[in-house]
Formats: sequence, structure tokens, C-alpha cells
Amino acid sequence: MNPYIHALHSIAKKPTRIILGLMSGTSLDGLDLALCKISGSGKNTRCEVLKFNTIAYQQDCKDKIMSVFAKDTVNLQYLTLLNPWIGELHASMINQQLVEWGVDKTAVDLIASHGQTIYHSPKHFHNYPEFNNATLQLGDGDHIAVNTGIITISDFRQKHIAAGFEGAPLAQYGDFFLFSSKSRNTVLLNIGGIANFTYMKKGATINEIVCSDIGPGNTMMDQYVKKYFDKNFDQDGNIAAKGKVVKPLLDTLLGNDFIAQPLPKTTGPELFNLALLEHCIDSCSELVAINHSDIMATLNQFTAEVIAQHIKQLKVEDNLHIFVSGGGAHNTTLLNNLSNLLYDTVEIETLDMNGINADSKEAVLFAVLANECIAADKPKHNESGLTLGKLSLPL
Repeated sequence: MNPYIHALHSIAKKPTRIILGLMSGTSLDGLDLALCKISGSGKNTRCEVLKFNTIAYQQDCKDKIMSVFAKDTVNLQYLTLLNPWIGELHASMINQQLVEWGVDKTAVDLIASHGQTIYHSPKHFHNYPEFNNATLQLGDGDHIAVNTGIITISDFRQKHIAAGFEGAPLAQYGDFFLFSSKSRNTVLLNIGGIANFTYMKKGATINEIVCSDIGPGNTMMDQYVKKYFDKNFDQDGNIAAKGKVVKPLLDTLLGNDFIAQPLPKTTGPELFNLALLEHCIDSCSELVAINHSDIMATLNQFTAEVIAQHIKQLKVEDNLHIFVSGGGAHNTTLLNNLSNLLYDTVEIETLDMNGINADSKEAVLFAVLANECIAADKPKHNESGLTLGKLSLPL
């Protein structure tokens, strides 16, 4: 028997597993690494975050990814070469981080790799009737496994697509296992490049959960501030706070067809980008010259309005707690705008629960999915699709 197959059997039977969750989002900030101690499975899952860090991407890496990111036309040879290169890069980051943490790689049972999304194309977005939903993440799991010597589970989104769904968001199981409550109505709001949420009414079953992308998170703000302010993001929303919302532009942005689509749904920077912003500006013939701070204020308000609209659709006014994660959780102006748009009875706070915080949550959730892949009595499948990923063994 292959020794790694035997190891998988042993890992599945262990009372606790050490799983390293990886996440790199559409903001292209870097690689999140969450070293998790996980026991049980399903509703009996217990997760303790032992270590967490984000390793920033160097500019050379960002440039490589941006050359193919959310583009209709790319160099196919370059794309092919980039897939293993990112896998090897992530492996080197893992090896470096484990050394810095003083963790022997033999102590890590599994790696759970999300990969680097470069294109997301649900059926409602493309114009090819013969094709269904599709998504593409780079950073091959086999290269991670071989270069770290650790069993790796990856391509979670492809399994979701194969089951007939849109490949995102995949937070439903992890959110349900780790954060559901019998006493409160809960929204886990993640504001990354794209904003998504998981809504769990108190005492909800897995099939009653609403999990969906809802629209832009930081992506348009980040793109704009990089182009006109030479910054990676708007720290604390300070630039937006200095501007004034341009109402005609805001209304035009809010008229985007995606926003009115029913839940669940998915989207990405392929739709919400500077080309859309420029189109909306051109559509507002009554606009006179507006400054960059006003644009940032409008984009910030746009994100808040879209999130608030979707939360209000849930029709929950009492005992609703919103826990915010992702980079947007640190944007004070955005959270203030959101708070002003929601009911006074709604409580909004930055996620810091069970040792999981706003920055580590997504990497933790993929560790939970890997645990479910190995430790669950049987694969989980419901209206949100399958959670299992691709298994890659070291040599």
C-alpha cells in the first residue's frame, strides 16, 4: 500500500488533526496561512488557531498574476507556466513560515490550498450557451505537496462546479460548523475583493443557510486607489472620508443588473472593475469635474449600499449580529457607512470569535473543508454543493 494512503487512514482516525489552511484572495495582498488544530467533523468540529500570518506578495509576483488576472485575452503559454510557478511559490512560503514558527513539517497532517483565483465566470456572466459555470485558480496542489512533503487538498471550487453550482462562495459549511447559534441570528460578512455573506437564522439547519456573493467589496476601491493614489488600499477609508458621495454616479452604479439578481449568486472583478466605473461616469452626462476623493467616497458608499440592500432582503430586524471579516473589516469609513444604512437593532462587529479573527477566517475555513474531506463519515452534499477537493500526495 502507498504509505501516504496509509497515512491518510491514520490521519482520519486521529482525535485531532493539524491542518494548514491557505488563502489568497482577489485583492492579491499575499498568502494567508492559518495553522489549525481541528477535532471532530460536521457539527462536532472544533477548531483552534495555533498560528497565523500573511506573507505579502512581492511586486514581481503581483505583476505576474495581474498579467492574466480577470482578463479575456492572455498568453496561453504564460498562463500554463504560471500555474506550477505559483504552486512552487506557495510551497516555499509554507516551508519558510513553518521554520519561522518552529513547527516541524512532520507535525502537519494536511495542507488545504484555495489557490489564486484568476478568473470567475458563472453562466450568467458569459455569452456561451453551451457552457455552464466555470472558475480558475492557479497554484497546482501537486507542486505544493511535492515541494513541502505534506499531503495537500486543493481545487475545492472545481468540486463545487462539478456538482452543478457556481464555485463560490464556499463558506457555508465552515460558517455553520464554527459559528451557528441557537440563540442569535447571524450574518458572517466577508468583505474581500468581493463581498459575500452567510446568513444563519438561530437554530438553522445546514439546508436553511443562505450563502452568496452580493457584490463589490474592496475591489473597485483598491483598483482606483492604486491607479490614482499609488497605494495598495485606502487605509481605514481615510481617502473616502475626505470626499463627498456623487449621488448620480452612485445611483448609476447601483443600477447594475447583478445587484438585483436573486440569491445565491457569484461575481468577481471581471464585472466590478474600473471599466465599469468609467462606463458609469460616462453615462452620467450631468456630471461636472469630480475629484478622486469624491470617487473614492462614492465607491465606498456603493459597497456599503449593496451590502445593506442584501442584508435587508433577509427581513431580520431583531437579534441580528453581523460579524465582519476580510480586509474591509479594517475600513472604518465603510463600516460606518454600513452601520448608518442598517437598522439600529443590528449589531455589527469585527470578527474575533473562538480564536478566529477577521484576517484568518477564510484560511481557517479551508482547513475545515480539508478536515471534512478526510474525517467526515460520508461526503456532505446539499444545495450548496460538495465540499471535497483534489487530493495531492508527496513523492
